[in-house]
Amino acid sequence: MFTGIIQAVGHVSQFQESGAGDARITFHGGGLPMQDVRLGDSIACNGVCLTVVAFTPESFSMDVSAETFACTIGYAPGDPVNFEKAMQLSDRLGGHLVSGHVDGVGEALHFAPVGGEDDSWRLDLRAPDRMARYLAPKGSIAVNGVSLTVNRVDGADFSINLIPHTLAHTMLHTLKPGTRVNLEADMLARYAERLLAYTHAFTPSIDKD
Repeated sequence: MFTGIIQAVGHVSQFQESGAGDARITFHGGGLPMQDVRLGDSIACNGVCLTVVAFTPESFSMDVSAETFACTIGYAPGDPVNFEKAMQLSDRLGGHLVSGHVDGVGEALHFAPVGGEDDSWRLDLRAPDRMARYLAPKGSIAVNGVSLTVNRVDGADFSINLIPHTLAHTMLHTLKPGTRVNLEADMLARYAERLLAYTHAFTPSIDKD
């Protein structure tokens, strides 16, 4: 489990195909604190929960399956990557609960400063149609692992504002129209939908006759 608060920004330093569409990827940690990392730990890489299979003080490697590549934006050598280590129960929940299980791949539509260059920036995105029902104004969404607040919604299109701190400490400043992003809906919305579906399915009807 993660919070959506990015701890470091690094990049893909090595990509080694391992057959059947799988790959072992080595990430340069970008200053991510590694002193407490152990084999088998989870680290979110652009919002995707992956398992550490090898590490050094400056880098770590993960095995990525063909299924993960099919459901996410994937990784390529040199790609900038947001990193967050799995949270501990004692950690502050500064963002929102993020599972690291991507719901869909979205696309950046427009990215521009709201005022001057030093002000916040507005990012317009398009989610897959199946995710539209999870989008709510002032709700939460993870974009490449970053916990963000939805400002406006129009069908599957939505907008968010990025403050200078977020731009400086994540890879989101590299986005441009057409860039694909990993999206994860607020898990509370997913659970609520599932609960309501089952409640509706198993609620007995009342025969007034």
